[in-house]
Amino acid sequence: MGTTLIIVDVQNDFCEGGSLAVTGGSEVAAAITRHVADHGYDHVVASRDYHISPGTHFSDNPDFVATWPAHCIAGTPGADFHPAFDVSAVEEIFSKGTYAAAYSGFEGTSSDGVPLADWLMERGVREVDVVGIATDHCVRATALDAVKHGLAVRVLLDLTAGVSPTTTEAAIAELREAGVALRGAPLPITKRTPWATLSSCDIEEGEATPKPEQHGE
Repeated sequence: MGTTLIIVDVQNDFCEGGSLAVTGGSEVAAAITRHVADHGYDHVVASRDYHISPGTHFSDNPDFVATWPAHCIAGTPGADFHPAFDVSAVEEIFSKGTYAAAYSGFEGTSSDGVPLADWLMERGVREVDVVGIATDHCVRATALDAVKHGLAVRVLLDLTAGVSPTTTEAAIAELREAGVALRGAPLPITKRTPWATLSSCDIEEGEATPKPEQHGE
């Protein structure tokens, strides 16, 4: 079988102007659209944060490690895919984090309730490319989970945007150590997001994001 493209969380709240904006998010959205048009993937899927009541994942006083400001709330514009990301080629959308914290696309389920890993297995997928937002959070978590599921994984770094240089470099090192193939380089981070420094401490100790809860999707 050929390669499947997994597009991670290219949503308004993770792009410029959103509640958890990542610098370069809108540029990545447009670049992914061009990439999909130019490459013949067997399957193209996308993950999205789609929160209804995620418990302690949201906080009015977030620490930006285990708790976060409200974002990607189901039914709001922030949860929508960025307009520069053309979803017409997307075969299935996997929603995650509905009632609990979730980072990896593999925690998401399709509209029929099928987990991403099962969906890929049913189609005989053995190789995946991973792109999206953010390099050092949900892209990282998705790629690492893909490895755990026995897939050959490549992250196209030039189609990702990271929160901060420190966390992005640490995530790339972790991905490389896990056996993930890396291509290109993430967009240069020319403007630090207001929450980047606060979220950097955890990955420097070996975890880009807290381990998500395993139930409640």
